Amino acid sequence: MRAIRQIYPNHEAQLARLAKIEGQLRGVRKMIEERRYCIDIVVQIKAITAALRQVQMGVLEKHIHHCVRESVESQDSELIEDKIHEVVQVLGKME
Repeated sequence: MRAIRQIYPNHEAQLARLAKIEGQLRGVRKMIEERRYCIDIVVQIKAITAALRQVQMGVLEKHIHHCVRESVESQDSELIEDKIHEVVQVLGKME
């Protein structure tokens, strides 16, 4: 896979979301330690999973708007194909 000079995008919004997720995760750990109701724990885990999906999609969106766009603007057909392949591969692994 070829690469051009790459300055990666800023993911500040995702860092803020991850900080919230860390708090939620600590909350779930505490719920488990306190032997709270199982369904309440599962509901919180589902919320964390959804929040992580939002982070995942935010990072992917930045990748497309920044890294993929940069490869298209370079007009390097091999690099463009590499970026398309990356996106297809990661989408194939997502739930």
